[in-house]
This record gives sequence, structure tokens and C-alpha cells, in this order.
Amino acid sequence: MAGKTFVEKIFNAPRGSIVFAKPGIILSHDNTASIAKTFSKMGGTKLHDPDRILVILDHNAPPTNAKLANDYQFIRDLVKEKGIKKFHDVGSGICHQVMAEYARPGMIIVGSDSHTCTAGAFNAFAAGIDRTETAGLWKQGETWFRVPDTMKIVLHGSLPEGVYAKDLSLWIIGMLGSSGADYMSIEYHGEGVKSLSVSERMTIANLASEMGAKNAVFPPDEILKKHPGCENGGVWADPDAEYIRELEIDLSALFPVVAAPHHVDNVKALSDVEGTVIRQALIGTCTNGRYEDLEVAASIMKGKKIHPDVQMLIIPASRAIYMQAMENGLVKTFLDAGAHVLTSSCGPCLGTGQGIPADGINVISTANRNFKGRMGNKEASIYLASPAAVAHSALQGEIRYPGYRGKKQSFPYQREQSKTVEVSAGEDRLAGNVWNYADVDNLNTDQMFAGNLTYNVLSSEPEKIMPHLFKGFDDSFAGRVAEGQALIAGENFGCGSSREHPAVGLAFAGVQAVICKSVNRIFYRSSVNQGLPIILLPEAVDAYRQGDVVDIRLKEGIVNIAGKEFRFSPLPEKLVKIFMAKGLVNYIRENG
Repeated sequence: MAGKTFVEKIFNAPRGSIVFAKPGIILSHDNTASIAKTFSKMGGTKLHDPDRILVILDHNAPPTNAKLANDYQFIRDLVKEKGIKKFHDVGSGICHQVMAEYARPGMIIVGSDSHTCTAGAFNAFAAGIDRTETAGLWKQGETWFRVPDTMKIVLHGSLPEGVYAKDLSLWIIGMLGSSGADYMSIEYHGEGVKSLSVSERMTIANLASEMGAKNAVFPPDEILKKHPGCENGGVWADPDAEYIRELEIDLSALFPVVAAPHHVDNVKALSDVEGTVIRQALIGTCTNGRYEDLEVAASIMKGKKIHPDVQMLIIPASRAIYMQAMENGLVKTFLDAGAHVLTSSCGPCLGTGQGIPADGINVISTANRNFKGRMGNKEASIYLASPAAVAHSALQGEIRYPGYRGKKQSFPYQREQSKTVEVSAGEDRLAGNVWNYADVDNLNTDQMFAGNLTYNVLSSEPEKIMPHLFKGFDDSFAGRVAEGQALIAGENFGCGSSREHPAVGLAFAGVQAVICKSVNRIFYRSSVNQGLPIILLPEAVDAYRQGDVVDIRLKEGIVNIAGKEFRFSPLPEKLVKIFMAKGLVNYIRENG
């Protein structure tokens, strides 16, 4: 009998199994207000276990308008009323950084944020879920998990001078693509792991969601044991565990890279984009706002001035990191150079706080996403890079990186890049009862519902979501989507943020199903939770032609397109019951 992978040990079940488990930590942030209202709709009054709930106010911190301020006050009152002791108010830090105080080896962690996977650096199983499922956990204490296939990535050697964990993360995404690890668990092995600090491991685990992975995890080795609270225990794969795929990477062969607009998998050698004029630079976020990152940037910027045409934002990932940076003179270095040092929050990353870029400018950022509109303006272009590359570029006013002395070369994994598709005015994608987006891969949640609206319109208010659904992607959609219609889409449907608003809106509109080639795993869970079927049938998508009659028979597992029949596997019984109840809220309210 073959050995077990990390996740097979965590869930004590073979890959492909559907299991139910109780997470040790249930994370939420500003979306706690919406979660609480959904919890009430489920008939919830008393929390199943308040000691497992962790609430951190970070995405709009401090709040940027009166509504958000009221939501924050609602959350403060809620945690007192419900006895939630693990609460961190504005300025404490970004949730995935604060998680470092709580994550422990071998723990199961879920959070209503797609980058919950960051906690895999601590040898925890950590995965993102949506708000509705979080509300269900508040009430019931457990949820379902599909034990994923596992990809093994073996790291050899160590990173050269001037190459960082962010380069390694983008390198892997460039190799695999934005859906290359779809629904997988990623294990990091090899002697190269020992060369990576816990901070660097957090950066790498954080970006697992950008390649479609369910989680990423590092071993409970001597490096991790130096982290407070992680001295003992842990879970790791057996030497003879079986993997769906294995990759080997020689760290010493890597060089600086960037993710160019407008997809994280559009990876290029930094040398190939040198000279690109930038007008804004950002160092921070849950990906690269740790002390090590700030220290690297400060060493480059000390005694220098930021280019006069560049606005630079520095955002320490937590108050503790901010204080350490102040005590050691890093903040003074940044201010002397002309940078703006903001409070510990997510704001600029998703376009809800300070630092929204102007039309037509290029931004270089240490964040984890560069979708069109990600930072609050779809007319800006975002490049993702390491803190060192961002610091050098901010000083020069263009993308440049003299910190690497190795040979200049192009990124070796050239493949067809994802297209950014927008439906042009006057173009009609609706024919009969079908919206045709078969040519659109990576239709992300920002395109379906703008990130800067996330906390102004709650996911528990579907009627308020409807006017904004697909705005900026297909402006005709919101006013014409109707009950009984279907969507046809390409690969990696619903990638990006764990934002459940699109699934809520589509289900509320009465869309009978989405037929696509592949789907982001959190979006799939969101759709199940809202009672919106997602049918994976690549051959049906390829066969569809505009105007074809589409007939969907869920119970029989059949999709008929223009008289041709396509079959799909039946769903587990409990998920079928959720669909029949028209969503998890109704199912839990009816079944307790």
C-alpha cells in the first residue's frame, strides 16, 4: 500500500474522498458583517464554538466611508455579544499576517478569503472558503472537504543574490499557468526548502491560490520550529506517497521575473520589461509586507530619493512589523526617500483604500493579483515583482533592477497567454437562453463584480448586487439576465478573489447552470452554497455555437446542445440536497 500525502493524513482519507471536518480556526475579516447576517438567515443565534473564530478588520482599515464605519462598529458589537475573543481591530494587521500568531502545525484552517492558504507556511492545511460557508461553520462547526490530488515540488539549492521568494512564486505560476494546480494541494520538498525563512514560505504559500491550488504546505522542519508556537508536532507526507505531478526546481538557476498585465501567469524576465515607465509603486500586502521585505527595500532606498514622477506606498503587514520598522529606522528611510507609509491594511491591493492609480499609468507592486481593475481602476496596468525590484523601480521611475548580476535571459516557459476579453458595446452574447462566453478563459470575480464594491454591497443583499453584475465586462448582462438562462464559459471560470457576490447574483437571477471547461475551486464551493450548478464539460463548451439550443437535465447528468448529448458525473447526495434547497442557507435552516 502506498504512503499518504499531507492532505490524506490531515483528513485520514484517500484523495477524491468527500469528508466532513471541524477546522481549528475559522477566519473572517471585514466580511464578518455579511457573514453575521447570513448566519441569522440560517436560524443561527448561538455560535457553535466562538473560540475557533478569528476576526480581523483589515481590508478597509481605517474605514473609507460611513457605511464601512458602521459595518466595523457592527462587528465590534457582534464579537462582544457572541463572545469572540480572537478579535483584532483596525491597524492590528492584515489577516494572513496576524494568522501567524494562531496557525500551528497540523491544524485545519479555513477563512473567507482566497489567500488563507498563506498559513500553509506553518505546516497547516489552510484553504479559502466563502462567506455563506463561513456562516454555516459558525452554526454547525464543520464543513465538507474534497481531499485533493497533490503536486510535489522539489526545491534544490538556494536562490542567487538578488532573487527572492516572490520570483520563485511567479516562476512556478508562469510554469503552471493560473489554473495549472487547479484544486490541488501543493507540497514543497527538498533541501532547497531549508534555505527559505518562514517569511519567504508565507510569500510562496500565499500565491498558491493564483495557480488554482486549494492549499500549499511546507514541512514541520527545524526552520519552522524556531517560530513561536510551532516547536512541536506537525504532519508530513510519507516518503512513498503518490502524487498527481512532480516538479523539480533548481533555485540557483532562477532570475528576477515580473507578472505583466493583466494576468498573474503572464510571467516575463524582468530584463525583458526594463525601461517600462511607472508612476506608482507599492510594497506591502499579505504577500510581501513582512519585516524582511521592508528591510530589503530600505537597504536599496537608504539615502536616495524616489523619482519625482512616482508615488510610492509602503504598507507594513502588521502593527508589530510597523513598530519593528520604526524602531530600526526603516520608516525614517522610507519617509526620507519620499514614500508614503500607510497603516497596516489591504486597501490599495483591491482598490478600496488609499492609492488608487490614475488612468493610463503603470504600477509596480508586490501584491498577488494584477487583473484589470484590481487596484480600483481598470484603466491602469499592474506589474507584480519582488520588493527589491519595486524599490529599484521607484527610484528610477521605470522598471529596472540592478540588484541581480547574473546573465540576462528570457523566461523559459513560453505558452499562449490568457486573453483579457471584454464584451464590446453592441455585441450581443445572449442567444435564446444562453450567454455565450465560450471564448473567455479566466473570467475572474473582479470582472463579475468589482472589488471596490465588495464591502459597500453585502453578499447577503442579492437585489443590490444585481445592477453591478458583470459591469465593465459585459455591460448588457445585469439588465437582461433572467431565470432559466445558462452560461457557457471557458477555462478557470471564477478565478481570483473568494468574493461570493457573483455566485449570489447569478443564483438570485435564476440562472439554471454554468457550463464551463474548468472552474476555480472557491467559486465552485460558492456556487454550491448558493444552489447554482457548475457543470464541467469542456467538450460541450467546444461544441456550442451561438444560437444553439441548450437543454440541461441535472438529475440525469445530461446536457444536450443542438441535439447532441453530453454526460457529466452525478454529484454527492448532500450537495444535491443543497441544490434542491436552493442553497446552503435554506438547507441549514431546514435541517439544523
